[in-house]
Amino acid sequence: MGNCFHLTGPPTNTLHHHVVNNMSNMSLASGHKVIPLEGEELAHRERDFTGESMGTVRLEPGRWLFPKAYTRFADNVYNFKWRQGDVCIMTWPKCGTTWMQEIIWNMRNNPNLDNPEVNKPLFMKSPFLEFDMIMEGCMNDGSPPPEEHPFQAMCPGADRKDGIMIQMSERLADPRTIKTHLPFSLLSPNILDNAKVVYVARNPKDAVVSYHHHCRLINMHGYKGSFEDFVKYFIEDNLMYGPYWLTLKEAWEKRNHPNVYIMYFEDMKKDIIGQLKKLDAFIGTNLTEKQFENIAEWTSFAAMKAREEQSKGHLNKEVMEKDGGFLRKGVTGDWKNKLTPELESLVDDWTKKNISGLGVEFK
Repeated sequence: MGNCFHLTGPPTNTLHHHVVNNMSNMSLASGHKVIPLEGEELAHRERDFTGESMGTVRLEPGRWLFPKAYTRFADNVYNFKWRQGDVCIMTWPKCGTTWMQEIIWNMRNNPNLDNPEVNKPLFMKSPFLEFDMIMEGCMNDGSPPPEEHPFQAMCPGADRKDGIMIQMSERLADPRTIKTHLPFSLLSPNILDNAKVVYVARNPKDAVVSYHHHCRLINMHGYKGSFEDFVKYFIEDNLMYGPYWLTLKEAWEKRNHPNVYIMYFEDMKKDIIGQLKKLDAFIGTNLTEKQFENIAEWTSFAAMKAREEQSKGHLNKEVMEKDGGFLRKGVTGDWKNKLTPELESLVDDWTKKNISGLGVEFK
């Protein structure tokens, strides 16, 4: 999820921080109650997720799971002012988010592959709205974040304690393309009055395999447990961001809204040109056939992998050399190489229980 550092200093008024003596009494602008993880539950997580050692909270209702630092930024994220023309990319982690960021930004800004800003880091072109909670919520490794210099350039005079990524999102020039892993219930209830939301869904079997690699690779997670235990964390809603199905359900319930478009990772892999044309109709980019070909080629896994820059100081070198970096495989069906028959049955039963009545069908 990027590079990590620890922000210091007291909460500021601009963060609308609720001053409370006991975090368990804290409520957020979204109406959620904050419940800190404590005791053996917290100790067990910190043994397995060695990078997530600065506190973890659960939000109710919903069982959403976040670093404690989320509470510092939650209200600003909830009250974020969405503008006409914004596109919000919404996914559960490891469901094609980075791919979709590249696709939409280039469709809107670089269809002829001649925009000089194309080589800027992705977080500058398409910010990760709630990333401040991750930067603050992980251990300080002593190195300056790569976001610091662009933040100072985009937001002169702004205080980074008020959130680097959210302030960059606010000041990003139109048309804005912004990423989030948050569900609708933790975002502004007015988001669809102005913004279009593209939700990307992925087969949960592939999602958990990819997220497992991610949490082993990224030092701020530092996952040291077994793959079997990771799958159990997944189906018990105990991974960062919490319930896979509830995130999808909240989006699915809005699928008929004119400003919501749901895409499947698997469909994109099967027929990228066809999916780009449907996306083009939704976001109104009016691309030509040649431009569709440009986007498909520029955002192919091979092309993105060739351009990938690894922030090696924040990655587990052993995992990266053995199993790959942030962009690992970009395929469908890799779960067949990882899930044992027992784990496959466990995930299938969990899926059947949660997918009933939704109408969602993964290929």
